[in-house]
Amino acid sequence: MRINNKVKILLFALSISIIASAENNTRPPMMDRNNKETIKETDILNKISDGYDLNFDITKYSLKEALVDGKTIKYRGYENIVYVKNPIDIQYQTINIYIPEEYFNNGTIGKYNASTAPIFFPNSVGGYMPGMASKPGVGRDGKANSLTIALTRGYIVAAPGARGRTLKKDEKYTGKAPAAIVDLKAAVKYLKYNDKNMPGRADRIISNGTSAGGALSVLLGATGNNKDYEHYLKELGAAQGTDDIYAVSAYCPITNLDNANIAYEWMFNGINDYQRMEISMLDYNVQRKTIESTMTPDEIKRSEELKVLFPTYLNNLKLKDKNGKSLTLDKNGNGNFKELIKKYYLDSANIALSKGIDLSEFSFLTIKDGKVIDLNYDEYIKYVGRMKVPGAFDNVDLSTGENNLFGDSTTDNKHFTKYAYENTKVNGEMADTKIIKMMNPHDYIGKKGTTESKYWRIRHGAKDRDTSLAIPAILALKLQNSGKTVDFAVPWGQGHGGDYDLDELFNWADSVLK
Repeated sequence: MRINNKVKILLFALSISIIASAENNTRPPMMDRNNKETIKETDILNKISDGYDLNFDITKYSLKEALVDGKTIKYRGYENIVYVKNPIDIQYQTINIYIPEEYFNNGTIGKYNASTAPIFFPNSVGGYMPGMASKPGVGRDGKANSLTIALTRGYIVAAPGARGRTLKKDEKYTGKAPAAIVDLKAAVKYLKYNDKNMPGRADRIISNGTSAGGALSVLLGATGNNKDYEHYLKELGAAQGTDDIYAVSAYCPITNLDNANIAYEWMFNGINDYQRMEISMLDYNVQRKTIESTMTPDEIKRSEELKVLFPTYLNNLKLKDKNGKSLTLDKNGNGNFKELIKKYYLDSANIALSKGIDLSEFSFLTIKDGKVIDLNYDEYIKYVGRMKVPGAFDNVDLSTGENNLFGDSTTDNKHFTKYAYENTKVNGEMADTKIIKMMNPHDYIGKKGTTESKYWRIRHGAKDRDTSLAIPAILALKLQNSGKTVDFAVPWGQGHGGDYDLDELFNWADSVLK
């Protein structure tokens, strides 16, 4: 039934493609003060007299093309589709869908065709800020972005926008937790609801995100169909159907927020100097400046207090390595879990060495016979360096982006850890326990009532200091312990970022698609 319906749809679309393309290419984008596209009601593709039509219309598109490695790829763009009936903010609650033109000509790309193509689902969220639906193009490195590469590999691309922590409407905050994950779930529901109306397989959705977007990608894969989110989805008028996804790609996920403070101090305790990035706007252009400073005596004290909490947390997880051996820490923070973290760095260095990268400048490495045989862990952590003061994610002065995330409609910032709440310096309120749970994938992995993704790819740069390596390592271990297939790696020299290995990403995706 799937194939027959899709063939009919595609044949019909061919007869009107020229008209549709002409209609949709005439609309110039409007730009806001931050050089981001501003979406108006007249730009919405599925706008109808009484709201928004959640039935995908394959006849409304613009014909586009991209040049990748000297080869032109043509594709159809279905942009600015509102994916819920009752949106709160159409700037962000939209999805852009891109389909290779080849699929409208009974063609194939690699091993995929119009009926079998998987759906690549990248979000643009960073810092838990609002993220607009992204488009094919080039990244900051001047190379084709993940959406463009996905199209060349035969994937359907469905790029959703999502609300974020700073949004405000009618004097009320509208993007606080769990808004972003609810929006992504609603976008998945839209795709599944329209599975028979568009090419591709909605049961083969692969999410992708970086930093906070990586965390949301993880959360999406860990909480499929859980009833905790049902109320919020109904309020938005999300499409009927399920919201589980097939596979997860997550770069440097800023996740497990309510335990990230203690993990950070376990790793960076004793390093009192730090470098932080100060981001501002000048003439509507983003300005980045590195600020060097030293922790205060009070901050050093908090580091000590937070550090000692981590072993108890880690031990209570009852994690096991690939050989079934329990991973633990003693009260001083030492043990085989720490040795495993060291091994991740050691393995990363050896992979770099095998690729011909010169590592001779690093005195904390012991290299013998073309192999890194040892790594001085303490010196390596000093090399990585501290970026954040305690608490890195929930601070006693409510100053972090995550404090901002856990606010509510009337309160901008809240605490979400017991330690910060009990030591607050600004009389901060505690976030709702259910909301805290809904933003932590660990509260759902391996639990009943959830349809979890089976396949996971997690990357955390070996020089990433935005969160402790312990956080993605714990995630990977917990997923493995619950029977998931996990590809976890710590690329050498890589800082906080994503989409730096797109060929490897899509090779992995192809390998898990069945």
